[in-house]
Amino acid sequence: MKEGGGMGRIKIGWASRDITTDKPIPVNGQAYLRVSEGVMDPLTTTALVVDDGRDCAIFVSIDTGGIRCGLHDEIREKTRALRPEIPVEKIITNATHTHTGASHFYSTFNTWASEAEEDHVPLSDKYEIASSDEYRHWLSGQIAEMVAEAWDKRSEGGVAYGYGYAVVAHSRRVCYFDDVSAREGADKTNTFAVNGHSVMYGNTNDDMFSHYEAGADHFVNLMFTFDAKDRLTGAIVNVPCPSQNSEHEWKLSADYWHDVRVAIRAKYGDIFILPQCAAAGDLSPRLLHYKKAQERRFRLKYGMDAADASHTELNARRDIAERVAAAFDEVYAWARKDIRREMPVSHRVSTIRIARHLVTEEERAAAEEGLAASRRQSFVISDDPKHDFVTNTIIVSNRKRFLTVLRNYEAQKTEKTMPMELHVLRIGDIAFASNRFELYMDYQHRIQSRSPFEQTFIIQLAGQPGEEGGTYLPTERGYWGKGYSAIVYSMTASPEGGQQIVEETVRQLKELSEEGEKHE
Repeated sequence: MKEGGGMGRIKIGWASRDITTDKPIPVNGQAYLRVSEGVMDPLTTTALVVDDGRDCAIFVSIDTGGIRCGLHDEIREKTRALRPEIPVEKIITNATHTHTGASHFYSTFNTWASEAEEDHVPLSDKYEIASSDEYRHWLSGQIAEMVAEAWDKRSEGGVAYGYGYAVVAHSRRVCYFDDVSAREGADKTNTFAVNGHSVMYGNTNDDMFSHYEAGADHFVNLMFTFDAKDRLTGAIVNVPCPSQNSEHEWKLSADYWHDVRVAIRAKYGDIFILPQCAAAGDLSPRLLHYKKAQERRFRLKYGMDAADASHTELNARRDIAERVAAAFDEVYAWARKDIRREMPVSHRVSTIRIARHLVTEEERAAAEEGLAASRRQSFVISDDPKHDFVTNTIIVSNRKRFLTVLRNYEAQKTEKTMPMELHVLRIGDIAFASNRFELYMDYQHRIQSRSPFEQTFIIQLAGQPGEEGGTYLPTERGYWGKGYSAIVYSMTASPEGGQQIVEETVRQLKELSEEGEKHE
């Protein structure tokens, strides 16, 4: 398929798969591993192909926490084997960032931290745990078949687009007048709580509470697709917020995206919904103040016991879904007046290199000290295998983070940058740009404000070649404030690297726009 920005008649193909498993699969997303105890609601992967005859985009959304351990490569390899004609480099995979997805990470407990015997989690034969490796191989096959199906189903159609508003995200970084690490009893060794003036999910009912570090982004970017008879077939729904209301559950769930699908389909039928998480590294769907008001809201609105934490989060999911569905309705009502059937598709895929966070001598020394202390902790073996598993994986999680810092310190001696596969593409007057990180919101605004396109959809936690996935990428003010998501244990790229993503993305967006003008 030839790249280009010329005007072409659009072809569209959709497909989807249920990727839920009933096996007791590991669940990633917290400081410990969970093992699923059933299914709350289905996990889904969805593919959309948009093709103008010269170039194409192949979007793939997956209800998972992140994409790593070679899943992105497996999907491309298996798709190529099924359909050699598909340009697999044009496949953009993205995670919805649910913390209740089935793990496809390496089956781990014995490779999660290191190959050292002392870091292996002792497993009880009384506690059944399915293989994440087996799930990953099955998942990549399902997605490859789905992509091939979407490719085969391409047919002439149209695209419409627009934006609306829905309150979904809130800032999850709480700032204080004082440096909380200087407070009496502050824990400076916990890899999830090396805090400064900022604390992720910090307590707002604190005399030294100052403000939230950033605002929130209430834009919902939407791209609708239609068949040859102008019937709605599906939509990309791009929301700057991870799906993490049910993030502590031990059952599999797509989180609020399940509720969004249900709410939209209740009115529009069984259309395809492809969720994308825009830049939201410092955002969350959770309220951090006004909690009592929220309890009353849900009690009166839904009639459920708001004192039950699980009910509160289920109600919050429902509340979010209603707002997203309302935004969908509002935008669809006017966007469908401008269905476009001939528009250029131009899709660039490149590997850029961005600045690493360079581990300081102080950080290296702290990691060595922390690792030594962690390795002095004994694993627990009792008659409660679930309790043991949680306790022991917390120990291993800390060891893993210390080890990662030390490995990064060694790596930076010869390499000060890190690779990132970047997708920048246009579909008519809108654009999409990907990144591998939990990208702080400010970077998104820097890209969107300088983009030459009418709307620019940012896709975070996009799949990458190789084994590594996304980590947090904080802003300069986040790095200053410290706190989880802006410390050496939870970031690999520096704020300088974040700005390099901005500059390269904007540069390529401008080139795509200029190329399109030459062909029009």
